[in-house]
Amino acid sequence: MKIAIVTDSTAYLSQAEVDALDIKVVPIPVIIDGVSYREGIDLTTSEFYEKLATSNNFPSTSQPAVGEWITLFESLKTDGYDGAIVINLAATISGTVNTVAGLTDAVADFKVWGYDSKITVRLMGHLVMKAAKLAQAGVAADQIMAILDELATTMDEYFIVDDLKNLVRGGRLSNASALIGTMLKVKPILTFDNDSNYIVPFEKVRSMKKAMARAEELFDQARKAADYPLRAIVIHANAEAAGEKWREELQQRHPDMPFELSYFGPVIGTHLGSGALALAWIRDPESL
Repeated sequence: MKIAIVTDSTAYLSQAEVDALDIKVVPIPVIIDGVSYREGIDLTTSEFYEKLATSNNFPSTSQPAVGEWITLFESLKTDGYDGAIVINLAATISGTVNTVAGLTDAVADFKVWGYDSKITVRLMGHLVMKAAKLAQAGVAADQIMAILDELATTMDEYFIVDDLKNLVRGGRLSNASALIGTMLKVKPILTFDNDSNYIVPFEKVRSMKKAMARAEELFDQARKAADYPLRAIVIHANAEAAGEKWREELQQRHPDMPFELSYFGPVIGTHLGSGALALAWIRDPESL
């Protein structure tokens, strides 16, 4: 059975990765001042942050149209695929997962498996790339998703946001939490809750430097506890210099493991705002 791997644009894969692994990417729309842009197609990440700084209204996100999914599945069927595993950003961030779940048999003789990554950005990207490699090797769909489930249990991430107002306006964090953060002038550390998969406050720290140090401490603890190799990722929102500096420092402290630099693109940047940093990690997919 020939299986295609499909994801949405918040995986933030490079074009080289997409091409090498024959991954299909569906862009998620971002609406700024009433204009809809397809992430990564009509709007680059740098253009988004420029518009974010001058927009009259708070940006919002939408979902790809149902017809866009069906057209893609029909095209994949024409190309000889028997089905597709669609790996999307967490259902707690977008309804895209649920939309795809309703299209399981939308195209005759073409099977669709919807997969909730329960995460987003580069962590999801690593799930997608692993799935693509397995699919190219002829691994069955249920086995691929079982391996993704196993990988997902090894993921963790801590976000340090510069300003909570974007998360509050986007409905991703309570107003009460935002008020406390504003009053105390803290740098909140956020994470994805392992049970609910919602973004939740983890700790409130007095400065960005202390918040980064706390994230490093959490990573060190995770690495000591893991009995498998890890990959780590520094992710930034329009703060490439700060992100790269942090990545270099971490790489010097841990020379025997890989540290990547990635970014929060328009869809996720809509909720986190400019200046956010994150430290994330996952079991090295090549070890599984």
